[in-house]
Amino acid sequence: MAYNTNELEQQALEAIKEHGLVFIEEVISYLPCASSTFYHHELEKSEAIKEAITFNKVSKKAKLRKNWEHSENATLNISLYKLLANEEELQRLSVQKVEHSGKDGEKIVPQVIINNLQPPITEEDPEDDE
Repeated sequence: MAYNTNELEQQALEAIKEHGLVFIEEVISYLPCASSTFYHHELEKSEAIKEAITFNKVSKKAKLRKNWEHSENATLNISLYKLLANEEELQRLSVQKVEHSGKDGEKIVPQVIINNLQPPITEEDPEDDE
C-alpha cells in the first residue's frame, strides 16, 4: 500500500499530541504503516515530529521537577538537588571514592610519618643479643 508522507506526518503529530509520546518507536506503533515505511519516508528527520516529541519531553520533565520539589520523599529531593547542583556539590554528594593518580598514571600512596611514637624497625631480632 502506498502511503503519503504528509498524511503519515500528520497522523504521527496527532498521536504524539494525543498520547504524550516521547520516543520515535512509540510514534511508529500508532501509525498504520510498518517501521520500514516510516523510515523510508524519512519521518524520523521531520522537524515537526522532533519538535512535538521535544515539547512532550520538556513538559514531562518540568512536571516531574515540580512534583519532586513539593514532595516529602528524600530520594526525590536528592534527585532534584542533583539536577540543580553545581560540580562541587555533585562531588560532595557522590558515594564513589575518587582515587588520584600522579602524572604518569601511577597511584599516589600517601605517607604518614609520626615521630617519636615507636622505635625504628630494624632487621635485627632483639632476642639475638644474648
